Amino acid sequence: MGARTASVQDRPRTRSRRPRLRLTLIQRIGLTLAVLVAPLPLILDVPGLEPVGQRMFAIFLLAIILWVTEAVPLVATAVLVIFLEVLLISDQALLPVPDDVPTAASFYATLANPVVILFLGGFLIADAAAKYGLDKNLAAVLLRPFQANARITALGLMLITAVLSMFMSNTATTATMFAVLIPVLMALPDGVGRTGFALSIPVAANIGGIATPVGSPPNAIALAALNERGETITFLGWMLLALPLMLILLAAAWWLITWRFVPRDLSVDLDLDASFDTRPRALMFYVVAGITVVLWLTEPIHGIPSTTVGFFPVVVLLLTQVMSGEDIKVLQWPVLWLVAGGIALGSGVGSSGLDQWLIGLVSWSALPQALILATLTGIALILGTVISNSATANLLIPIAMGLSLTVGLDPKLVAVVLALVCGLGMALPISTPPNAIAYATGEVTTGQMAGVGVAIGLLGMLLLTAVMPAFWSAVGLL
Repeated sequence: MGARTASVQDRPRTRSRRPRLRLTLIQRIGLTLAVLVAPLPLILDVPGLEPVGQRMFAIFLLAIILWVTEAVPLVATAVLVIFLEVLLISDQALLPVPDDVPTAASFYATLANPVVILFLGGFLIADAAAKYGLDKNLAAVLLRPFQANARITALGLMLITAVLSMFMSNTATTATMFAVLIPVLMALPDGVGRTGFALSIPVAANIGGIATPVGSPPNAIALAALNERGETITFLGWMLLALPLMLILLAAAWWLITWRFVPRDLSVDLDLDASFDTRPRALMFYVVAGITVVLWLTEPIHGIPSTTVGFFPVVVLLLTQVMSGEDIKVLQWPVLWLVAGGIALGSGVGSSGLDQWLIGLVSWSALPQALILATLTGIALILGTVISNSATANLLIPIAMGLSLTVGLDPKLVAVVLALVCGLGMALPISTPPNAIAYATGEVTTGQMAGVGVAIGLLGMLLLTAVMPAFWSAVGLL
C-alpha cells in the first residue's frame, strides 16, 4: 500500500507565517517621496505646462523617484508608467484630454515594440546557448591560444567574455565565464592574482555589452527613442559605432587590471576540455543562431530590419521544439518590460510637451555644445553607477533627445553617446549584475572594483565627448 496522504483534518492547525517585506531606509524614503512629491503637479498649477503635460510631469517624477530609490522593483515602475499614461494622457484617459493625444493602444504596444522583440530574440539565443552548452564549450575552445602566461590568459578571458556579451546578456555571460574560471581561482594562491581574474570578467562583460544593440538594455532604449523620431541605426551600424570604443576600453581595462592585480610570474592551468552537443536539436540551434547573427551583420545588404531578424530565432526554435514553452517562461521578462516602460516614458514625455518645458528651464543655447554633451554624459555616468543603467537610460535619453534639437546637436549622436555611457557605469557591486556576481565570490573588494570601474568609466566618457564624435563624423558613420 502507498503512504497515506494527510487530510486537512490531519494537519496541525498552525498559522502560516509569510516573510515580512523588509525595506531599506532609502526605499522607505522613496515610497514617502512618491506619495508626497510625485502628485504635486496634479495639485498645483505648473506655469507653462498644459494639463496633459502636468499629468505627465507627475508620472515622470514618480518614475525618477521609484527608479532611483528602487522602492519597488524596476519592472514594477515600468509597467506602472504605462498604466498611468493610459489613465491620464491617452485617448482613454479618465480626465479630459485634447484630440491629439496618443492612443492607449500605442502605450500598450510598447510591451511588444520592435526593439523589445529584438531583445527577445537575443535572450532566447542566449538561453539556448546555455541549455545546449554552447557557451561553455565555445569559451573553452577560444581560450586555448591564451595559455602562455597569466596576463595573456587574462587577456583571453576578457576578449571572449566581451565577445559573448555582444550577443548574450551580460549576466549570463558572466555566470558562464565564472563557471570556467572558479576552478582556476581555487587553485591560485590567495592574493591579487585571484582578484585580477575575478575582476576581469565583469569588467569585460560590461564593456562588451556596449558593442551591439542586443548587448545591453540602454542600447535598445536608445534605438527605440530614435525609432520614435523616425531615425534608424542598423545592427551593423551600431557595431561600427561602438566596436572601436569597446576595443580601446577593453585594452585599457586589461592593462590596468593586469598591471595592478596579476603578477608577471603567475601561472595558471585552465581545464579547457570541450564536448559539443551533437544531438539534432543542438545542431538545429547552432544553425539558427549562426543564421541570425549573419543576418544581423548583413542587414545593409538584404534590408531585413534587425528587429524582424530577432524574431526569426524565436519562431524557428519554438517550431522545431529546440526551445519550449518552459524555456520561454524563464527568459528575462523583467528586463524586456523595463525597456518597454522606458519606451512608453519617452513617448509620453515627447507627446505631452514635457520635454520642451524641462529643456526650457535652463538656457542651454548659451552653452557650448561640447559642454552640453559633457554634462549629459557626466550625469549618465554617475546615475548609471548608483542605479540601474537601464533606468538611467530611460530617464535621460528622452529628455536629451528633445534637448539635442534645441541646441543643434545630432539626435543620433546624443542617443548613442548616452546609451554607451550608461553601459559604462560599473564602479560598484550594485551597478550591474556582473559586478554583483564577481563581488559575491569574495575575491574582489568594493574599493578594488571602484578603482577600475571609475577609471574605465571616465576614460569612456572622455572618449565619447572629445574623440568618438569627431571620428564618427570623419568616417561618415554619423
